[in-house]
Amino acid sequence: MTDHEPLYRSRPGAFDIRPASAAAATEVTDGIWVSPGLSNSYLLTTGDGRIVVNTGMGFEAPVHRANFDAVDAGRVRYVILTQGHYDHVGGIDVLRDPDSEIVAQANWRTWRDDNERLEPFRVANSAFAWIEAITAAIDHARARTGRAEVPPQSKLEPTITVDDTWTLELGGRRVELHATPGGETTDSLVVWLPEQRVCLCGNVFGALFGHIPNLVTMRGDRYRDALVFIESLERVRALHPEILLTGHHGPIVGDALIDAELVRLRDAVRHVHDETVRGMNAGVDVHTLMRDITLPPELEVGQGYGMVRWDVRAVWENYAGWFHHRSTTELYPVPATAVHGDLVELAGGPDVVVARAAAHLQAGRTLEAIHLAEIARHADPAHEGAREVLLAAHEGLLAASENFWETSWLREQLADLGASPPPATTPPPP
Repeated sequence: MTDHEPLYRSRPGAFDIRPASAAAATEVTDGIWVSPGLSNSYLLTTGDGRIVVNTGMGFEAPVHRANFDAVDAGRVRYVILTQGHYDHVGGIDVLRDPDSEIVAQANWRTWRDDNERLEPFRVANSAFAWIEAITAAIDHARARTGRAEVPPQSKLEPTITVDDTWTLELGGRRVELHATPGGETTDSLVVWLPEQRVCLCGNVFGALFGHIPNLVTMRGDRYRDALVFIESLERVRALHPEILLTGHHGPIVGDALIDAELVRLRDAVRHVHDETVRGMNAGVDVHTLMRDITLPPELEVGQGYGMVRWDVRAVWENYAGWFHHRSTTELYPVPATAVHGDLVELAGGPDVVVARAAAHLQAGRTLEAIHLAEIARHADPAHEGAREVLLAAHEGLLAASENFWETSWLREQLADLGASPPPATTPPPP
């Protein structure tokens, strides 16, 4: 248990993630530099060449490269990737030199192949959240380089793979790599600098430090196992880092603070896991568990990127799969929408259904209102009353949301309904 104020309250959130736009890299501590972006890229200087940790997106990489070359123009001896998502590996071809070693965890191929196999699906499913930031990043990269063309995303082809641990010595600097398969991907690893007690941990704990991790994302990804996440967290904790450098935002400094935060996060994830399993064994359905499982005050963590209720469902489905034992129709390819028209006709028409939806909304039952308004609109897509209920319901949910994915989704839905929701972020730098 911990009793300090949760760190997430004083750190930037997902809406503060900006495209690579810094005019220069910043020295975090001796010989370690950061060029921030949609995912941070780090430079380690040594007496015998440079080490780059993570490369950002392909179109951001020229900014990172220019920033790092201004610090040290030596050869890039190693490019180390802490995971296989594009915002970590996309800029390899720009950051590497011809003889650079590319280092990744041994499970890298699964994630590279997933990225390629599902690229149209994942681009379509994440555009609602990231399109503005990506457009700004591309515009800045063009302005910085003076070129209309921006580099494509690189294809990961490591020259060195790490199963569990690997150590390199370069120019007087010792660098240890440790596999952490409970991170955002099973090819996750962390970079440990024992002399400085610095851990470059990427997104092993999720995109935002101090927040509950997304055990599966809205955009579509493989499930993360809660217990493996805890094991990976403990592996980092056992290093007793004095500084954590994450994939987003600034460093976390102080071994006691870091340990307390990791204990709180570990216990929060364990609580969600254990309560979900307890409910499953008691025969409680997943929606009831999503509603009822919350964190006690002493385990408060942020929910700005993941959410407790989403992780409840992720734990349930990671163990139990797609069949929820609620209806025979789950076994067959006929969705509930197939009978929406029948329901509306039996109710006496869409006006009757929308009136009941409006009553639910007035009584504060927002999700029930959405269910009914969507049924009415499915039967009559042009029904203005259904649209108005959906607008009001989504505006209410948006006003109460502090989660990046949830807010981005709600803003997209409002736009589809013809509204102009307020921007979720301050404008990115020019």
